[in-house]
Amino acid sequence: MGEEVVHRGTEQIMGFSFNMETLYMTWLAMAIVLLIAFLATRSLKIIPKGWQNVVEIIVLWLHEQLDAMMGERGRFLAPFIVSLFMFLLVSNWLGLVPKMASPTNDLNTTLALALLVIVMVHVLGIFMKGGHYIAHFFKPTPVFVIINAIEEIAKPITLAFRLFGNILAGEILIVVLLKLMPIWMPIPAVAWLAFSIFIGGVQAVIFTMLSMAYLANAVKKEEEES
Repeated sequence: MGEEVVHRGTEQIMGFSFNMETLYMTWLAMAIVLLIAFLATRSLKIIPKGWQNVVEIIVLWLHEQLDAMMGERGRFLAPFIVSLFMFLLVSNWLGLVPKMASPTNDLNTTLALALLVIVMVHVLGIFMKGGHYIAHFFKPTPVFVIINAIEEIAKPITLAFRLFGNILAGEILIVVLLKLMPIWMPIPAVAWLAFSIFIGGVQAVIFTMLSMAYLANAVKKEEEES
């Protein structure tokens, strides 16, 4: 884990620089999410057990949040929201495994996820509300279009940097503690590891909830917003 935090190897492919460690860890995170989905659904039971129980708790909780924020109009986004949360959760925790790095400790990953969400917001807003969605950028007066534009630009930046900064800082501190503490004093490192697991979960929740809040602005009806 320490080497990935300090140095990342890049390769040039067709004139573009690719961070191979991030790509490998991203593919691994996606594979783990698919494996969890397979384990949870391979033998569905009325009374859930094991992975089915864990995944059902997550899915039901996210569905409740979707209904609270968007109502029935937002239920079609449930697969995306669940997939996003599971990917973030697995990615945030991957870096806590020795010799591995979280995909989310790379700004390229977090910025790509944030841009994906914001692009979806505007596409859905135009598709579901048409001209009314574009008009809201000029409210309460046309002068506010500049302020609203700055706000929209800031959304993916704040989303990306919040997740990136917290995950990277957690991994760096674990590496520092492991190097500074003698082998017979593992308590501080173990305590910080437990705290990092908690922070990884919290950051996945925050990113997902903010994404739902942004998407709700594009999906909800005008009367629901008011």
